[in-house]
Amino acid sequence: MQNTYSTQLLPEVGTEVYIQSYKHNGSLHRTWCKGFVLESDDDRFVAVTNKAWVIEGDGRKWFTREPAVCFFWTHRWYNVIAMLRKNGIYYYCNLASPSLYDGEAIKNIDYDLDIKLYPDLSYQILDENEYNLHAREMRYPQKVKTIVERTVNLLIDEMDKGADPFNQECIEGYYRMYQNMIRGD
Repeated sequence: MQNTYSTQLLPEVGTEVYIQSYKHNGSLHRTWCKGFVLESDDDRFVAVTNKAWVIEGDGRKWFTREPAVCFFWTHRWYNVIAMLRKNGIYYYCNLASPSLYDGEAIKNIDYDLDIKLYPDLSYQILDENEYNLHAREMRYPQKVKTIVERTVNLLIDEMDKGADPFNQECIEGYYRMYQNMIRGD
């Protein structure tokens, strides 16, 4: 459903959509074949992936092992995948362009850097070498590099504060919503 004041397409709550990530040069990076939309507005899309096929840009395929609540903002330079595992919630934060929905998929450009937040609240910054290599090879504009690098610090601050979605109550609430919606409650 589209807001009458918005020119942006919005995925419909309760439907399944593709989620696609591209690289700066336009090549396809990764596709999730189904994300169940829980929330959709001008600011963000929230979807759950559960037992979904993921296809890598090189054609490799794998199946998600656990449900994940995924947050895609339309004005923030990251997205968050909260994976619900038996031993806690693991957050995978992708530094990426703001997301959009084009009627086909939720899409963004992946800028390589990732932050993984563990259940014990420790974190790890991943793929710095890949970021540096791609920044050179694909000629990331300085403006993009500045935004991405500042966003790392912003994300760490949000994690330290336990701001949504970086807390168990937020993720469990969305997962309960998903379970109720697929059961038809």
